[in-house]
Amino acid sequence: MADMKGWDIVIGLEVHAQLATHTKVWCGCPTRYGAAPNTQTCPVCLGLPGALPVLNTRVVDFAIKAGLAIGCRINERSVFARKNYFYPDLPKGYQISQYDLPICEWGTVAIGSGDKARDINVRRIHIEEDAAKNLHGLGEGVSVIDYNRGGTPLIEIVSEPDLRSSAEAVEYLKNLRTVLLYLGVNDGNMEEGSLRCDANVSVRPAGSDELRTRVELKNLNSFKFLKDAIEYEAARQVDAYTHGERIIQETRLWDNAKGESRSLRTKEEANDYRYFPDPDLLPLLVSEERIAAVRATLPELPRAKAARWTATRGVAAADAATLAADPALAACFERFLEACPDGKRLGNWFVGELARVVNEGLTAIDALRFSPAQLAALLALVEAGTISNNAAKEVFVEMVATGEEPQSVVDRKGLAQVSDTGPIEAAVDKVIAANPGEVEKYRAGKKSVIGFFVGQVMREMKGKGNPGLVNQVLQSKLDMA
Repeated sequence: MADMKGWDIVIGLEVHAQLATHTKVWCGCPTRYGAAPNTQTCPVCLGLPGALPVLNTRVVDFAIKAGLAIGCRINERSVFARKNYFYPDLPKGYQISQYDLPICEWGTVAIGSGDKARDINVRRIHIEEDAAKNLHGLGEGVSVIDYNRGGTPLIEIVSEPDLRSSAEAVEYLKNLRTVLLYLGVNDGNMEEGSLRCDANVSVRPAGSDELRTRVELKNLNSFKFLKDAIEYEAARQVDAYTHGERIIQETRLWDNAKGESRSLRTKEEANDYRYFPDPDLLPLLVSEERIAAVRATLPELPRAKAARWTATRGVAAADAATLAADPALAACFERFLEACPDGKRLGNWFVGELARVVNEGLTAIDALRFSPAQLAALLALVEAGTISNNAAKEVFVEMVATGEEPQSVVDRKGLAQVSDTGPIEAAVDKVIAANPGEVEKYRAGKKSVIGFFVGQVMREMKGKGNPGLVNQVLQSKLDMA
């Protein structure tokens, strides 16, 4: 691996998001994933002679929605173009896309937080059709094509080369994915290929403004693949420049098994595709009224939601960002906030204990057995000192499993903290008498041993002592010892 010191990475992403419509962009064939091969096709998406495309208007609304969500200008006139190239998964010999007049231009996607927050510029969002799916390795020398995916509507979201590390690229893609999920225009399923991206990567000497030859990394469908592919490619280019070699503009495929990329083809320029307006399709005209109607359907987006929780309910910024990043989790948290006055504590429990039981498969966000009022009651028991945090976690597991009321679990399992000073004083006296050496250290000025005494008292009381009272009694008795 080449030494990256003294070099900057320059990255731009082209994100391909399949739109969550029920039918394809130019015909009425369904877009359902996983159907038997070549069963969701017709003369239009198979490119048969004489078949004419008819625009799915829901595709237009979804593209506008995505553009508005990231602050794009929506062009009231855009043009569909033919992108000409030959490949077996493209039966017409061209792809219907948009080129010099896309539907959306110049938006931003925010990354980072606090002093490190910045906007990544998005040059354009355009509508296009997906290609069919090539399947290889089904037999020696055998490749087949499933045309079900051909004609599925896409938006391609093209960033400027503003990203400077693999970590920034991953964060950008995660934030963009979350926005698309909130909008309901894409299902975010990278494994199935409904969200994937190409990364354009180049390197240059640190501090330089030069844009050197870029290499395209094609069809990256996981955050890990994106990170690993960018880091490998940047190191490969630095190594080449260091040894006096030339970087050629090409498209490369990432081989995750080998942890390396391989050359697929030299990278075409736009003029190689011979773009021209599709003669079968009129220019797309979008009225101000239509744009306004779509704007009215925009939900509160994740960054705004997280900021509201922090400002109005005291949720920690990091917790708010984590919760807002998942639409289902955010909606659940919103419901529980209505019943819980302590937003900060609730946020801690959601990203801590709730996340833990979900990850362990003990429950799902949409299948919780307990109500918002029950969780609020559990947190109130902790706040009042009735039970300890550790006991509350035990109660919470019972609530997850059965939906039982928290107070009932506390009573049944005997988890209430002891707040009677009598038993606490007895336990403190016993611990002090058993540890004269530690008492001498305390009297000699080593006040940190108080933690040792607290631990011993809590052990003596089987964890049921009220920590505040234990500390208070301990300090009083040690000072008198």
